[in-house]
Amino acid sequence: MNEIHEEHPPVSPLVVAGLILAAFEHLERLGLTRPTARAVLEATGAGRAQAYEYRRQVLELLPHLHRSPGRPPAAPPPVDALPQLALEVLQFVMKHPGCVDGGEERSFYSDDFRRFVLELRDQHTDIDLDSFCRAISMPLGTVEDWIRNAEAQLDLIPEPTPAFDATTPRIESLLEAWRRWDGTFIGFCEHAQTDLRIPYGRAEIARILEIHGVRIPHRRPGHTPDEKALRKTFETFFPGAQWVGDGMQVAFRLNGRTFTFNLELNVDCHTSALVGASLRKEEDSKAVIDAFKDAVETTGAAPIAELLDNKAPNLTDEVKNALGDTMRIRATLGRGQSKAHVEGAFGLFQQTAPALEINARSEEQMAEETLKLLVQIWARTLNHRPRPDRNDRSRVELYRSEQPTEEQIEHARTALRERHRKQELQEQTRRARQDPIARQMLDTAFERLGLADPDGNIRAAIAGYPLDAVLAGLATFEGKRRAKTLPPAVDARYLLGIVRNIAQEDEGLKIADALLRVRVEARDLALTALRSSYDAVTRSSLNALEQLMAIIDRFLSSERTIDRFFWLDAAARTISAAASTDRDSLVRQAARRIHTSYRTPHRERLAAARRLITKVVSLD
Repeated sequence: MNEIHEEHPPVSPLVVAGLILAAFEHLERLGLTRPTARAVLEATGAGRAQAYEYRRQVLELLPHLHRSPGRPPAAPPPVDALPQLALEVLQFVMKHPGCVDGGEERSFYSDDFRRFVLELRDQHTDIDLDSFCRAISMPLGTVEDWIRNAEAQLDLIPEPTPAFDATTPRIESLLEAWRRWDGTFIGFCEHAQTDLRIPYGRAEIARILEIHGVRIPHRRPGHTPDEKALRKTFETFFPGAQWVGDGMQVAFRLNGRTFTFNLELNVDCHTSALVGASLRKEEDSKAVIDAFKDAVETTGAAPIAELLDNKAPNLTDEVKNALGDTMRIRATLGRGQSKAHVEGAFGLFQQTAPALEINARSEEQMAEETLKLLVQIWARTLNHRPRPDRNDRSRVELYRSEQPTEEQIEHARTALRERHRKQELQEQTRRARQDPIARQMLDTAFERLGLADPDGNIRAAIAGYPLDAVLAGLATFEGKRRAKTLPPAVDARYLLGIVRNIAQEDEGLKIADALLRVRVEARDLALTALRSSYDAVTRSSLNALEQLMAIIDRFLSSERTIDRFFWLDAAARTISAAASTDRDSLVRQAARRIHTSYRTPHRERLAAARRLITKVVSLD
């Protein structure tokens, strides 16, 4: 019996099917006829999934089958090229410490190092990438990602001409859509993602539009500088040129009772030395004067200027007379930095002082004397403590070591006198703005009510408000006083608060009244124009569907809220006025018109269609 040998084709039917399927796009490009995919599968007997898998493999092999004629294969890199690469990278790392940080799982690279590697790669494209990465001790995948990202960034950079150059169809579609867009940027992003099927986020879309010069991004105003930027801006001259005085409440417990005293300090601006102190039961002018005299006794001379805050006890005539030739400089309102020297001393006191508590049989006098002794010990200790920021010299050494020249003294005197002059001018300007009638009424009322305001600062502040608010505030304060409804121990500052609140309420009512008037006027003008436009639509020769489409178009093109509500109501009335058999069709036509208006954000389209249907089909 003769043996029959089955002959197998040299090429698998699956490969043949994949080859023919891969040729489809080339046949179409050349204008040649091609069979259908079903006919190919039936003729070869190949399965659909396997045939298309071989088609993919064939397409991947095609670019590698052809090589330019006469071009020699890539030569291996020169022997001395790779060590030279390693040397260049080593020199860069040595010049830029920290540009490469190798961790246990991954390494971190600076932007400068990344740019250096990319530039180095551009200079040595004749070396294959794998050898290049081994020479510079970099992972191949990392360098490939850097090159890929750099090429992607270049794809987004437009050429100088034409003005709008899109390197991909997707970006070209995005730019064309933006040129026709009239809505907000967020609405455009939703339109691009939902309607155009462009899978870019907001940041990527913004960057593309900005790179192509078709959108200038809105920049938020910068924040105000933080307090670090304001450090070391206090002008000092030399020891003894200017002191800073301030008070702090200190609580002392004795036998279970708490006694509170005011600790008044004088600190030298240039050296931060504690030059004077006073301890009294209250913060008053006497405390300021005692601390100043103690500082003069300690240092042997008064300063050119004394900086005090704007509290009433610091601004009395008694303090001014006690300062003598020393200029009284006011601290800047709202700027604690202007008293940083004394505030820093108080902070150190709170950090270093022990628990101020004594259990004894004595009374308040013992507490006061004990606390006074503690303050003296603390101040002397602090003054003699070495300061690392001043070459380990103490405050006492700093204060006594420098001897200012006559030029320095004169410069400090001139600068402080100019600062004092500006403050006096500001005070005069503030007084000139006061209502004379209000000031006269306040002077009489303060005397009648027995309100203390030695320097006139509180009356000046009240007089700056409208006369109606001042009179109403005085009447309110005096009425509450007669009715005995004032809080206990209130002073003139309470009257200032009443006047301020009344002025703010009056201002708010006037603003609300003006806002109501202008909004009513604007609404009337808007409705007049809208009714005129609506009448023009309804009186035209358009049929019901055409009128409805015209109304929907006006709704979609409106920017003001009142206009949109008007036209949406008009559309609902137009649909409701039609025959019942036509209403469903009109609703569908209106919804289709709304949803095909891509300039309107997707959410607004959904809301508009929902509101329209709700108005037409009511459940009530």
